[in-house]
Amino acid sequence: MHHIYHTEGIILGSKNFRESDKYYYIFTRDLGMIYASASGVRKMSSKLRFILQDFAYLKIDLVQGKNIFRVTSASKTNLLEEVTKRPETLKIFYNVARLLKRLLAGVEPNEILFVDVLHALSALKKIFDKGDLQNAEMIIVLRILNNLGYIGDNDNLKALIKSPFEAGMLLEVSKSKNSILKQINSALKETHL
Repeated sequence: MHHIYHTEGIILGSKNFRESDKYYYIFTRDLGMIYASASGVRKMSSKLRFILQDFAYLKIDLVQGKNIFRVTSASKTNLLEEVTKRPETLKIFYNVARLLKRLLAGVEPNEILFVDVLHALSALKKIFDKGDLQNAEMIIVLRILNNLGYIGDNDNLKALIKSPFEAGMLLEVSKSKNSILKQINSALKETHL
């Protein structure tokens, strides 16, 4: 009998395989980044067809197979749905998903990062100014890199990486945008990925 993992996850991307199956990159609260399959999900009769969508935030049940997890059931939450409906916030979500897929490897739980990313992405639905959206993306990337240990001790960035994601941070980014971009680029270079 297989152990069933009940967790929450954000689908960061997917790939079709075989006639009606799919592979998913899912960043989960309890397992970290996983690669999972869903059989028959592309069939019109599949109950999971409209639930297992890219950039969805789900409650999900998984079984670990020999080499890969398998999705057994899932239910949609609407927490990030508004973010995916606006092109400018979907673009940020896409960029964050690409970064997470690049930096997170293997099953390694990181609940702090999961909660931080979830809160930051859900905050995007309240941001409409183009400049503020760019600042929000910079904060999210900075916080991901910091959580993974790529940002050193930096007094100028403490307010952006140590507190919960708040709208007041957007103004803080405007004051030191060049310094923050330099720090992000340096950290990304250090990843060697």
